[in-house]
Amino acid sequence: MKKHIKNNVYWVGKNDWELRQFHGYEYSTNRGSTYNSYLIKEEKTVLIDTVFHPFSKEFIDNLASEIDLKSIDYIVANHAEIDHSGALVDLMKLIPDTPIYCTANAVKSLKGHFHQDWNFKTVKTGEKLPLGNGKELIFIEAPMLHWPDSMFCYLTGDNILFSNDAFGQHFCSEQIFNDLVNQEELYAEAIKYYANILTPFSPLVINKINEFVGLNLPLDIICTSHGVIWRDNPLQIVNKYVEWASNYQENQITLIYDTMYNGTRSIAEHIAKGINLIDSNITIKVFNAAINDKNDIVTEIFKSKAVLVGSPTVNKGIMSPLGGLLELIKGLGFKKKKAATFGCYGWHCTSTKIIEDKLKDAGFEIIMEPITSNWIPTNEVLEKSVEYGKQFINKLNNK
Repeated sequence: MKKHIKNNVYWVGKNDWELRQFHGYEYSTNRGSTYNSYLIKEEKTVLIDTVFHPFSKEFIDNLASEIDLKSIDYIVANHAEIDHSGALVDLMKLIPDTPIYCTANAVKSLKGHFHQDWNFKTVKTGEKLPLGNGKELIFIEAPMLHWPDSMFCYLTGDNILFSNDAFGQHFCSEQIFNDLVNQEELYAEAIKYYANILTPFSPLVINKINEFVGLNLPLDIICTSHGVIWRDNPLQIVNKYVEWASNYQENQITLIYDTMYNGTRSIAEHIAKGINLIDSNITIKVFNAAINDKNDIVTEIFKSKAVLVGSPTVNKGIMSPLGGLLELIKGLGFKKKKAATFGCYGWHCTSTKIIEDKLKDAGFEIIMEPITSNWIPTNEVLEKSVEYGKQFINKLNNK
């Protein structure tokens, strides 16, 4: 069922209430998601993006109930990833000659996904597509936000930016506008989306926002590819992106650990206690990497000015859930964050050195030597852990 956005612009996407994992199993979607497709009906009819391929038939049937598919003059593919382009194969069987407007990189991606040679029309930043009634689409390339093929397009007259993955959230709701949903939930998903997907491209985010601002185009609505549409003060999310892209930090420290027999957990909890004794105003988050959502942990690291990471030594290494999390963090390229390590060991103490090396590779600055315990921590070691927390926050605040 289509939903009206403004004048002759409609949402024709799909709500996916059951989605719990995205990008394979790399990203958790605990509030589901949406695949936002848009229909513009001026003198020319334009379809912007489609939906994830499992919903291809449903999408096409719904679209056909609203319009004659052969009346679609143009298709715009802002991004080739299959959660946006998944219905193209079935749709193009029905309207095979319809031109698809996209970037040159998107042609490569779409051919790579679907092995089809459709009627591609490549576009560059500033090129325009007249739609009649005095309106046109302006194309804006956005490479690496978050794929090389990504682009935005802007509808003049209605002042709508179709931003693709930028400014989106994996957040499912029947209420498609930002002012109609729970704001705490909305922003929790928006910052999680940024932290886990867009952090590596933060300098490009700033540049692209500045580029769009330089076009002097009025902005009334941002139509994203996932989650809600920003119609109430759409610049609020743009301003948040500027903030998040600028080496974002809150007054927070996050401790992450894995543990075998609760020794490393005990050290983490006592370090947290020591931090709190010195600075009761700082937010402290503590996570077991093996049982907590890895993307939620990444979001808290994104918010933090420092992290402490611990594991027992296992076979001269570290526990695998923590190792996987550290590999994920490395790819995100966090900047200007401090760190230290901790852990237990039996006959071989290597875990803290391994974690230190991985944190350094991920761009963190190690500001203290690790604290370790041979076997299960004694009361003396736990008291030292409290002191370690005190020293850590003092050193952090003095740097």
